[in-house]
Amino acid sequence: MPLWLIYHPEDVFKDAESKRLLSESITALYTAIGLPAFYAVVIFTPVPTTNFWVGGEERRGAPFIRISVDHIAVRMDDKAYENWTARVDKALKPHIEDKGYDWEYHIGETERRLWKVNGLNAPPFGSESEKTWVAANRVIPWSENGVSEPPTASL
Repeated sequence: MPLWLIYHPEDVFKDAESKRLLSESITALYTAIGLPAFYAVVIFTPVPTTNFWVGGEERRGAPFIRISVDHIAVRMDDKAYENWTARVDKALKPHIEDKGYDWEYHIGETERRLWKVNGLNAPPFGSESEKTWVAANRVIPWSENGVSEPPTASL
């Protein structure tokens, strides 16, 4: 959490510096709310312009960037959506909007109980164990009440 899949024309985000700057802006969204930086995964996928089709037609004009985001570690309440999307817009603006690209994104929220990192359930949001992960910027085995992982239901 979170996973950002960025689909873009081959001539956009073609150098490491532009990818680094955008991924840093994305990562900062999450570290600002206390999540470990390593939670933020950004995958750039160049797409030939002949493979971008919108509305049943080959996409023409300004480069089109399509972003798919999956949130897992933290689920938002209804009041947070507008604030969060405004923060996302602000983070993307210098990298996409200010360059004159057309763009679209969506954010899906996945059930946290179906997510593991290095085979471990992640510690609860804001917990001392999660703060340890933040400080180390990596997965560290943790326990809650002497159990190495939170209890799981059997199938």
